[in-house]
Amino acid sequence: MEKLAVQIETEYITLTNLLKYAGVVMSGQAHELIEAGFVSLNGKTVLEKRKKIRAGDEVTVKGMASITVSNEN
Repeated sequence: MEKLAVQIETEYITLTNLLKYAGVVMSGQAHELIEAGFVSLNGKTVLEKRKKIRAGDEVTVKGMASITVSNEN
């Protein structure tokens, strides 16, 4: 599984945008993976596509990647 670190300049980024920004998936794939229960936030499965992801959060896509989010500030 690939470990990625992503820095954001804003207070938060939505889950679907984070997955695309990190290069883990393409646009439609993010929705499919979330709906299928393959994405977790801080160890808990998340089904909300527009979930706000903030600095300090860790998002895992089962079998693909683990993304740690930090803030540039």
